[in-house]
Amino acid sequence: MDARPADPSELNALARLWWRGWRDAHLTLVPEALVALRGLDSFTARMAVALSDVRALGPVGAPLGFHFIKADELNQFYLAAEARGTGAAGRLMADAEARLLDRGVTTPWLACAIGNARAARFYEKAGWTLARVETVPTETSAGWFPLEVWRYEKRLA
Repeated sequence: MDARPADPSELNALARLWWRGWRDAHLTLVPEALVALRGLDSFTARMAVALSDVRALGPVGAPLGFHFIKADELNQFYLAAEARGTGAAGRLMADAEARLLDRGVTTPWLACAIGNARAARFYEKAGWTLARVETVPTETSAGWFPLEVWRYEKRLA
């Protein structure tokens, strides 16, 4: 199973996958004020904006994961719970890293919620290194929300 461009018909399925994955990973790790701004509608609106840059994994209409890139950042990387442990995450990460290299990015970064041990283990296994803790502006319907995160980086070339 290879990553592919997201199909416009998948907007709602991808938004729901993102929302579920975000809640599973972040609900107990981020401030309640951010949780309050993260309803399914917020993920649908943000996915609609990003959709042309989204790469999905799995059959059209039933995606198992996705990623998208903003500049030199692997901005979002999510896998459905049922796809964990299948090797799908590794294939999706390989696609993300190839897309970054295609854009000329040799040292990309990603933000990981502080305390998200499962994601951190995966990133480290994939060769990403915890560079530092930093505060990033997180997009919400109410404007930017400052969030302290683990910043991971990886040298690709």
